[in-house]
Amino acid sequence: MNLIPLHSETLVSALSKEEVLGQLNRVTKEVNYLDRRTQNSRGILFNGIIGQKGFRISKVVDKGDTFLPLILGKVEETPRGSILFLSYRLFPGAIFFLAFWSLLLIGFGLFYSFGVINYFNASICFALALFNYGLALFFFNRQLKSSQKEFHQLINFQMKD
Repeated sequence: MNLIPLHSETLVSALSKEEVLGQLNRVTKEVNYLDRRTQNSRGILFNGIIGQKGFRISKVVDKGDTFLPLILGKVEETPRGSILFLSYRLFPGAIFFLAFWSLLLIGFGLFYSFGVINYFNASICFALALFNYGLALFFFNRQLKSSQKEFHQLINFQMKD
């Protein structure tokens, strides 16, 4: 388990760069969350954008999940296939709220430790900050495993034309 909500990995695929990006493009859709018609497409595994050199995707989920990883990928061509450089991280909004609540609770803990001198309240604030961060790591790592599994299955499929 990572101590920060960030994970990176490198995958080697027998598929060419074009095949990898094409395969991703077939199961990825750019979704407009304000238009219901773009949300329920069969066969779509990921939401996001596929470019010529890389991609920025996340797994499709039925309901919102704050700790769903954003997958940033770059594909490099090799003589016998391709290499994928992947980075899994929290969405920027989730990072903001995790940092906000952690820093706020630590700030209150410091206030109670040095300002008002109430060690019981300070320890509660520090414990809540640790619990908040630990819970975020737990849920991120759980979603990370799920996203990795789906992505690895997709890349290991053979092209069928």
